[in-house]
Amino acid sequence: MSKAIVTADKTGNVIGVSQNNPEYGYIRVEQETTQINDQGWLRKVKRGALIKGKVQDLIDCAYKAGDEITGKIVVRESLTPFNPNNPDRDLKVAGNTGVICRLDDQPIYRQTFFTNDLEAGDQFIMHTNTDEIRDVQSAQRALVSMTLNNKSANETINM
Repeated sequence: MSKAIVTADKTGNVIGVSQNNPEYGYIRVEQETTQINDQGWLRKVKRGALIKGKVQDLIDCAYKAGDEITGKIVVRESLTPFNPNNPDRDLKVAGNTGVICRLDDQPIYRQTFFTNDLEAGDQFIMHTNTDEIRDVQSAQRALVSMTLNNKSANETINM
């Protein structure tokens, strides 16, 4: 877990340029790691992060897709937005439910960062709206089941 891999976009570009200021840009790195949650469940995850800088500095580094960079990608969660100008950008959402994870009434923000500090760890905040998330998941499962049942019934009728 000590290497991150430089990636390229769909057109093969390693360096992305900021839309707001073309003097600045980023490269994207990915890393596979194992994560153990507070309930003791282990799972393998693929993480991605941006390494930001001046475009010329990024060019000078001459990174290519597939290059390995020593370091790791960590997750940081916060009750304060990482980007005050666009606070919704980094909201932590529970899977594909659309439910924003919260600690009591405060939304949780989540972002990944690349660091050279191999001792750095993740900083998670445990959400407290588990019942809301489970209710939405249950409703989604029921909707999928109803959709499948209707589709199956329609296929039987059309035979």
